[in-house]
Amino acid sequence: MDIRLKRAYETPARSDGPRVLVDRIWPRGVAREQADITHWLKGLAPSTQLRKWFGHDPDKWSEFLERYRKELQSDDAREDLAVLKSLLGDHDRITLVFAAKDTDHNNAVALRNFILADRSSFL
Repeated sequence: MDIRLKRAYETPARSDGPRVLVDRIWPRGVAREQADITHWLKGLAPSTQLRKWFGHDPDKWSEFLERYRKELQSDDAREDLAVLKSLLGDHDRITLVFAAKDTDHNNAVALRNFILADRSSFL
């Protein structure tokens, strides 16, 4: 299971596999045609309230991970999580696409960690 991460502002590559946008809002200034997004799974994005609270503050990262994990385990995320599981089962590689400037502290990093921590349920 190869899960790559890429900012929405980076050029898509054929090696990306299916490109899955995991943000609730479309990245500013990115044309839909050029983004090459195969799936936009808004249900896997943090809630607006959580996103605003976090504000990409590295000091809040561990608390963000905890709160986001709870959101991913809720009914609101169930349908999009099933789509993601299907993609992971059908492809050797996928790319989670995100817009955040901070490439170390964002929901795509947290989502990949969530998946890798429980690999058995995603296979």
